Amino acid sequence: MRKKKVHAIAIKSFALLVVLGTAYQAMAQDAVTPYPKMAPIDQYLMTDQSAEIALARSAAPESISHDAEVLVLGRHGFETAVKGKNGFVCIVGRGWTSAADPDFWNPKVRVPMCVNAPAARSYLLRFNKETEWGLAGRTQAQMTESITAAIAKKELPAMESGAMCYMLSKQGYGGDSTPHWPPHLMFFYTDIDPAIWGANLPGSPVVGMNDPVEHLTQFVVAVQRWSDGTEGR
Repeated sequence: MRKKKVHAIAIKSFALLVVLGTAYQAMAQDAVTPYPKMAPIDQYLMTDQSAEIALARSAAPESISHDAEVLVLGRHGFETAVKGKNGFVCIVGRGWTSAADPDFWNPKVRVPMCVNAPAARSYLLRFNKETEWGLAGRTQAQMTESITAAIAKKELPAMESGAMCYMLSKQGYGGDSTPHWPPHLMFFYTDIDPAIWGANLPGSPVVGMNDPVEHLTQFVVAVQRWSDGTEGR
């Protein structure tokens, strides 16, 4: 089964990251998911657009999110709700893109993130495409086949240099397996060795994970404060 994004194991200490990351991978392989099929589509949507905009913006400090473009989820994918000025895009991920495997169909998942311009031109294209497939009811296996084919055909670009995102929201819900994550930053590359960043080594604050399906390497760096400036845990 496809390993879910490293988002699902973004927690504060390196030791916990390794332990819980291993546990979630085992859970993805062995556990019976409590969400075996897609829920009614309305459960994935937020009826209050202003609330979704505010939640999306909570991913980054106000100095960044105030002038960012904001996308909200519609019945067929994400739609622009607010035009941006600074190249950042704020969005709220759902289970099929932003949760551990058991929460793939969990309609409660809400994961705020703000990507910078390079990520908007590369990572976000994959994110949006997977969201469209999720809303269309594709299973996790079908999603894996689709993303593999799209990358092989070069229908989706490689990660652009400098692609990253802020995930500093207090208000998100990462799923039943990882409900609340501490504040962290993420950085996206195409197929690089995590050792280049010293990731996953004893004492290193950087966690890296390779996704061979998407040819995607992701790094997580925990930070001290939430987007509102208060101390993280």
